[in-house]
Amino acid sequence: MSEYRTSPVSTDRMPPGIPYIISNEAAERFSFYGMKAALAVFLANYLGVLGGNNLTETEATSYVSWFNTAVYLTPLLGAIIADAFFGKYRTIVTLSIVYCLGHLCLALMGVGGVVQFWLLGGLGLISLGAGGIKPCVSAHVGDQFGEKNQHLITKIFNIFYFSINFGAVISNLLIPWVLKWHGPHLAFGVPGVLMALATLFFWMGREKFAHIPAKGSSFLKELFSKEGLSVIGKLIPLVLFVGMFWCLFDQTASRLVFQAERMDRNIFGLDILPSQIQAANPFLILVLIPAFTFFIYPQTEKIIKLTPLRKIGSGLFLMAISFVVVSLSQEAIDHGQTPHVGWQILAYFILTTGEVMVSIVALEFFYTQAPKKMKSLMMAIFLTSVSVGNSFTAIVNHVIQVASPEEVSLVEEFSEGNQTKLKRIAGYDGKFNTPDDIVTGGERIESLITEVLGDAVGKIESYLSEKEKLPLEWTDLPDDPWGSPIKYQLVSAKEARLSSDGPDKIAKTVWDLGINITVKEAKEDLRGTWLYEEKKRRGLIEEKAEDDQSPISTKYTAGGGLTLDGAEYYWFFTKLMIGTVILFIPFAMLYKPRTYLHGNEEEGA
Repeated sequence: MSEYRTSPVSTDRMPPGIPYIISNEAAERFSFYGMKAALAVFLANYLGVLGGNNLTETEATSYVSWFNTAVYLTPLLGAIIADAFFGKYRTIVTLSIVYCLGHLCLALMGVGGVVQFWLLGGLGLISLGAGGIKPCVSAHVGDQFGEKNQHLITKIFNIFYFSINFGAVISNLLIPWVLKWHGPHLAFGVPGVLMALATLFFWMGREKFAHIPAKGSSFLKELFSKEGLSVIGKLIPLVLFVGMFWCLFDQTASRLVFQAERMDRNIFGLDILPSQIQAANPFLILVLIPAFTFFIYPQTEKIIKLTPLRKIGSGLFLMAISFVVVSLSQEAIDHGQTPHVGWQILAYFILTTGEVMVSIVALEFFYTQAPKKMKSLMMAIFLTSVSVGNSFTAIVNHVIQVASPEEVSLVEEFSEGNQTKLKRIAGYDGKFNTPDDIVTGGERIESLITEVLGDAVGKIESYLSEKEKLPLEWTDLPDDPWGSPIKYQLVSAKEARLSSDGPDKIAKTVWDLGINITVKEAKEDLRGTWLYEEKKRRGLIEEKAEDDQSPISTKYTAGGGLTLDGAEYYWFFTKLMIGTVILFIPFAMLYKPRTYLHGNEEEGA
């Protein structure tokens, strides 16, 4: 790296390499958020067409959260490589190529019939590439500044965040539309092209950057010094607090997408796709960053001193308020209403306001608190807060899933005539060929209660045909074969569930048996979409089905429910955030900050 400048330019203006970093960041964020905007919907609806199995909403949420966990955990690896061995520039360029290969794998899903290989390979490479460069890019921004222009660091971190959201708002609007009408190959391919451009933009600025050399063994010496360990120890609690913010925030790409599917999404005469609502966040960022930078913060400073920790605490509180709105919206959905997506947009406004005061401020705070040889590592430690939050979300969504009988009981395969192979599951008594056996095969599930549930569905179908809506309540239901009443639950305006507690007579266990009822969507609304046409091409949609006049579709279930469902799910995270805010207050009061910048003597903050 000797041919490049190894220290910041001595100027009181913006460093010359900043435009290349900002353009790189805008293109890279387009690629990442575009892919992420399509991921949950793809896993829940498209995976099965390409040769895998569609996931439930809860499984998709867990999957996306584990992916986010990996993306924000690998920054630790990237930071160590950059600070100790190769420097930030070489690390960014090398891992960006890995990043591009990950997008290529996603674009090739379904090729050769091995969709899981391409999916896991693509997400793994993106986790390594996207995560590995994250701390390096943000630290590389700070490295461009010295003593004369350090007053511009706050401004550039706001511009840096602005560029992130400029790329994100476009991709969040475009990629879900591409997925619906042109399919996953193009939806994941376009972000790959943008990532290639991001790599090119960054390479073009190589002669303009200040290339702070890797510190080698001195990095490790500073890391394990009393001062280095002290700084990390002081900031670890902040990682956990900010992690709970991301625990809620990153569900905008999963749970809130599925919630939006059950809302009225007509905005100014346009029917917005559920995953496009995510664009509200980066769009609002573009508006709120200048509002906070040039008006809100200066005006508030006239009343009270706004320290970084006070800003972060306020942002955590706002996140709790936003999920109150989300929870109330879900309560309306649970009662058969179709609230307007404007309520979710209100929640986005509140959580985005919180994001401005948490994410941007914490990013700068972690950079300034890091000793000079640990800048990338400290950026990585900040990013692990996202990993902490997403791993918690993933664990919750895994724990609340009830297993199916097939996972806990004896299973044997058999055939009936020319039919496909069926599975017989030993029931609650653990024995085959007894009344409580369960038989499954494809979409088919047969048990003692199948006929009873079918009769109940017929009554609900008649009600729907007459009233043109699902009943809010249904009490005219018989007992199940084990003497417990069959339960009716309205899930949304177009979804309901009939369920039995099963032979163990305990709700929400592996032995629950039920049927999900869904009001059919008009086929004319689906024709022309990639998913409909691909299903038709593969013979998954039969022409004779066009004559089916039933207004509903049904799916029998055995086990596999949720212990935390509907509004209860969102209220759980709301209470979690309120508890986080309460615990944050004493931490903020006790924390003593100290600032480190290149070209400066260490000074108290």
